Amino acid sequence: MSLLEVTDLTLHYATREDPVRAVDGVSFRLERGQALGVVGESGSGKTSLSLALMRLLPSNATGYGGSVMLDGQEVMALSDDEFRRQVRWRKLSMVFQGAQNSLNPVLRVGHQVAEPLMLENGARKAQARERVLSLFDLVRLPREVADRYPHELSGGMKQRVMIAMSLVLDPALVVLDEPTSALDVSIQAQMMNLLKDLKRDLGISFIFITHDIALASDLCDRIAVVYAGQMVEIGSADDALTQPSHPYTQLLLGSIPRLAADEPPQFIPGAPPDLTGPPSGCRFHPRCPYVFEPCDRDDPPLAAAREGHEARCWLLATEK
Repeated sequence: MSLLEVTDLTLHYATREDPVRAVDGVSFRLERGQALGVVGESGSGKTSLSLALMRLLPSNATGYGGSVMLDGQEVMALSDDEFRRQVRWRKLSMVFQGAQNSLNPVLRVGHQVAEPLMLENGARKAQARERVLSLFDLVRLPREVADRYPHELSGGMKQRVMIAMSLVLDPALVVLDEPTSALDVSIQAQMMNLLKDLKRDLGISFIFITHDIALASDLCDRIAVVYAGQMVEIGSADDALTQPSHPYTQLLLGSIPRLAADEPPQFIPGAPPDLTGPPSGCRFHPRCPYVFEPCDRDDPPLAAAREGHEARCWLLATEK
């Protein structure tokens, strides 16, 4: 049984005009102990996907639906209170983008990490502190950091605090929303090594949301490419990076500078669509170099490119 099975997940945002279709019929599976990289341009719906999974919805959320099976449980059938008590942080947790904005500036970080243990599990203060110190050992933070305030820590240290906080109730799955985007390159490397160690040693599954394909390839077993609120390609990291089947994935990979390449990086023509009124048919067709007759009329289904690898493209669908 898959740890996570998502089917036709949707999350729209109400506006004064048409709703923003931020997550529009996304489906995927994640096996226990695996990491899934979710990549795509800014505004493609990556963060909205994480909020939909965590059920951290803004006040203008609408059209929220679909199926989310987590460890055999249909969590979409739970009330908000049941989800908070049974799922959030216990089975599914999240490391948010921008650790500085996620930490309370007037509380010591050790207390912030310990708080869920005391509130949700009824742990005594001494027990909670010991758990926090063991987590700080795990994420390679000095124990004295527990008594510091967020402004006393570097960006990398604050991000490690957030990782420790996400692990405090032993969830099976952690969502990472661009956890290294505000860090310099050397600290990024340390953070990625830490995540790989946690995945190997603890058997934790990750959903790693990023715009950096190179980082995703370093951690993830599978890669999912998101465009305009839809998942347009998903497969093993090796397949997705070396044999991409969707034109958007091909152009995305072609835009990455390479040290040994004779040709300069390509650019993707055009701009991402307005998600209040996405194009008819394939959402990538206005920018696609291979566009043909059905592309602007009908939305293509996910079609198998290879075993375990699918892409949402009429080039594949018409070959079957």
